[in-house]
Amino acid sequence: MRLTFAALLLAALPVFATPVPAPAPAPAPPPPSVPMERVALETSAGRIVLELDPGKAPATVANFLAYVEAGHYNGTIFHRVVPNLLVQGGAFTPDLQPKPERAPVPLEAGNGLSNLRGTIAAARRPDTRDSATAQFFINVVDNPQFDAVDPASDVGAGYAVFGRVVEGMDVVDAMRNVETGPQGPFPSRVPKQAIVIERALRLPGTAQ
Repeated sequence: MRLTFAALLLAALPVFATPVPAPAPAPAPPPPSVPMERVALETSAGRIVLELDPGKAPATVANFLAYVEAGHYNGTIFHRVVPNLLVQGGAFTPDLQPKPERAPVPLEAGNGLSNLRGTIAAARRPDTRDSATAQFFINVVDNPQFDAVDPASDVGAGYAVFGRVVEGMDVVDAMRNVETGPQGPFPSRVPKQAIVIERALRLPGTAQ
């Protein structure tokens, strides 16, 4: 009888279940990666292949590709060569006539890409941050002074890197050593023998 009473008493006691912790929320999926783009510049000095990074510089890459698709760069020259700095082109014909340009794009400097040797960046007016159009330059040495050092000022806001040379850096290095001088509206740095971009084309297999 005592055992029966004890059993009934235990049965009447409330049961306290051990709390089960709620499952941790699933981690957020990483943002989708943006595929790189590739563009070939077939120049009178040789072939250069550029890999463009739309994840880091979407507006600048889209702008460059729009010029490529429109055929703007075909027949333009590298009009400025500074041996220990850069080679610049994208705007002028061999007789230094400017080609029509699209509206400028917002500056995308400070995007995590630095002006290192072999990178391509959008040229702009030094005193106007949002003035990049068709012109670009390829750094032939590391140029950290072109990165954003003072984003609040136009002068120090930097130049937007939007890709890099993945083939033909030897061609770029040959360009940096050509003889230059004054020509047309430029007081110096114009190659005496024109370096022509004969054709710029988007390579198959890149994002459309």
